[in-house]
Amino acid sequence: MSSTTMGTNNQYNSAKLWQIGFFALNNTATNLYMFALGFVSYYATGIGGLSVVVISTILTAMRVFDGITDPIIGFVIDKTETKFGKFRPSMILGNVIMAISILAMYSFTHQLPKSFQFIFFVIVYAVYVIGYTFQTAVTKAAQTVLTNNPKQRPLFSVFDSTFTIIIFTGGQIFVASYLVAKHGGFTLPLFTELNAYALILSGICTVLAVIGIKEKDRKEYFGLAEGTVETKFRDYWPILKKNRPLQMLIIAASTDKLAGQLVRQPAIVVLFFGIILGNYALSGTIGFITLIPGLLITYYGIHKARKIGLKRAFVMGTWSVLGLFAFLLVFFLIIDPTKISLQNIGVTTIIFLVVYSLAMGFQSLTSGIVIPMIADVSDYETYTTGRYVPGMIGTIFSFVDKLISSLAPAIVGFCLAIIGFKDSLPQMDETLTTTLLLLTLGLKFGAPIIGFIASLIAMKFYALDGKKMEEIQTAIAAIKEQAGNEQSQEPVPVFNEETRKEMPAL
Repeated sequence: MSSTTMGTNNQYNSAKLWQIGFFALNNTATNLYMFALGFVSYYATGIGGLSVVVISTILTAMRVFDGITDPIIGFVIDKTETKFGKFRPSMILGNVIMAISILAMYSFTHQLPKSFQFIFFVIVYAVYVIGYTFQTAVTKAAQTVLTNNPKQRPLFSVFDSTFTIIIFTGGQIFVASYLVAKHGGFTLPLFTELNAYALILSGICTVLAVIGIKEKDRKEYFGLAEGTVETKFRDYWPILKKNRPLQMLIIAASTDKLAGQLVRQPAIVVLFFGIILGNYALSGTIGFITLIPGLLITYYGIHKARKIGLKRAFVMGTWSVLGLFAFLLVFFLIIDPTKISLQNIGVTTIIFLVVYSLAMGFQSLTSGIVIPMIADVSDYETYTTGRYVPGMIGTIFSFVDKLISSLAPAIVGFCLAIIGFKDSLPQMDETLTTTLLLLTLGLKFGAPIIGFIASLIAMKFYALDGKKMEEIQTAIAAIKEQAGNEQSQEPVPVFNEETRKEMPAL
């Protein structure tokens, strides 16, 4: 798939399969930190000495801070042009910052006097957020240079979804079935070992991702190349205000993200598997059982996306996970959850495993499709204004996405505080009450359902289907060709209102 021609004079920028796979590891690198830091509440409350409400508030505030830093870092990435490229410096810088901040957080917070623990934790977490933003912003922004071939762009999701499922499923198995048993619960040695694996693996993934994007991290692949319109920081608001596909994708993806984060919150995993089902280790085992079905669903969805476009595949996946979550919500209200067991498999267990596997698979599919859809939105911005601002587009998206998804730890923390868990999170030996059952099911299945409905409504107003993206790429290729012809004679502006009027209408 070195090159593919579609339409008149439209030569797509295509990538080798290994380049797509290697670059997908950039998201894997940050997901490793996200998974490891997902247990920070247990460190902060059980070892660091902070209360549940305080740590929930801190995590929410840090997500908001994360969103605020996004546009600034996105602007920095868009303005970056070095001999080492536009994107690779941010990938390396971000990973190094995260490694240093994680080591500092878990090494010193619990050793400080009580009066300094809070401020130290907040400062170190804020530094981590900056590093995280640098590297994650590149995952979205560099999609535009990796490939614009509509048959290839969905392939990123194949690799990304596969790696993500392995991390969060395999990681949960590792923590629940090995680390918790080895260290006797969420103890300091557990966090030390978990973080060591995250740091080493994330560094390896970052190096491979740098290799994957190296060939494409050149100016000739940046938007309209020499014809790109200069962008200033004040252009953020007009872009957000006028780019309707960006607005709709933000709504759809951020509500899906909130749903995914609620399901994966460590406290929810403990509540659902450890208390309702009565076997916390089951969370890792069931994750392993659902791994292959989840991957097969992802591969099928991406196969469809290459034929019907990213938008239609996203909508298909969202409808599927919505129906499956609704079924599970009702299912757990009418069954005896303790009958779900891998030692004595009955009808209840089989139904749960089948439906839960399908639900997790479709949820992973929709999450994976979003990243290449951001690249489509960035190309749309180039098409309509001549601006090449993938960092800005990606971080505007992340800004709003994080503001909404930051609600996950706060929602869980405050809901638990309301029913009595103010100073510590629920443990595996907690007694199951009706209140705890309803709260858990509401957070794990009910709240995500609302998010999926919002996503489907937003997609009604998202215009970038497969046909429109073909028109956009044809128009961009035509402008680049015009730029080449004009530069061979005399330097003149490539993108202007006249050329814009000649483009296919969107």
